[in-house]
Amino acid sequence: MPAPRLTNAMTIDVEDYFQVSAFAPYIDRTEWDSRECRVERNIHAILEMLAAHDTHATFFTLGWIAERYPQLVRHIVDNGHELASHGYAHQRASDQSPAVFLDDIHSAKKLLEDLSGQEVQGYRAPSFSIGKGNLWAYDTLLEAGYRYSSSIYPIAHDHYGMPDSPRFAYEVRPGLTEIPITTVRLLERNFPSSGGGYFRLLPYPVSRWLLRRVNTRDQQSGIFYFHPWEIDPGQPRITGINSKTRFRHYVNIGQTQARLNRLLADFKWGRVDHLFMNQSAPLPLAA
Repeated sequence: MPAPRLTNAMTIDVEDYFQVSAFAPYIDRTEWDSRECRVERNIHAILEMLAAHDTHATFFTLGWIAERYPQLVRHIVDNGHELASHGYAHQRASDQSPAVFLDDIHSAKKLLEDLSGQEVQGYRAPSFSIGKGNLWAYDTLLEAGYRYSSSIYPIAHDHYGMPDSPRFAYEVRPGLTEIPITTVRLLERNFPSSGGGYFRLLPYPVSRWLLRRVNTRDQQSGIFYFHPWEIDPGQPRITGINSKTRFRHYVNIGQTQARLNRLLADFKWGRVDHLFMNQSAPLPLAA
């Protein structure tokens, strides 16, 4: 009898196209309210897609979005998904002082809980911006009442990453779990295998092989992520950006939703809290 399939965690970072960190040099935060918002229509499309595959997911949601679209937050929760925090204003944790960071993550948590009527346990730093230089952020997350973080990407990248950190969930502080974005270990190096721009860039069979390798060789659940704007080829195009940023943001954006449908069919998916926060076996401790 074949072994049962592992359940992977499907996660969505709820932010709009103009809030992407790579666009920060081109779009001032004071412009956000004047931009055309697309997040509502995109989240409804995502909810329909997840329902078609009988899948529940975790939505790491910006407080800025929740404040403007409270019904969207309630719709996410009413459909059985986990609501988690992406901070309030999509500011990198590494760019904030401990006091400013605490205010950001505390206000986002309170807002999301007030709107949803449910406890918010999880946090994901914008642009995976917790690293060696700001590990104090974990103490701040504990102070704000979070139980887990999914803020580390164990790869080498020009904007984020901590390649020598553990690849799978571990207790980073007593009472606080870090659940890293999934990587595949090949040739003594970690390779991305869990969404974002890499999922749009690589042929789908490669992404499928990478995640299957984690499930079968490592016997671990994967953590996959994407953004609502990645299924929206009709979003307004940002002008004046450099070619690297343009390529990263728009590459294969018209194919993402079809690929996600294949991914949802090829693997078993669930919420982060259901997969990681009710484990009977103790997690390894941070080194």
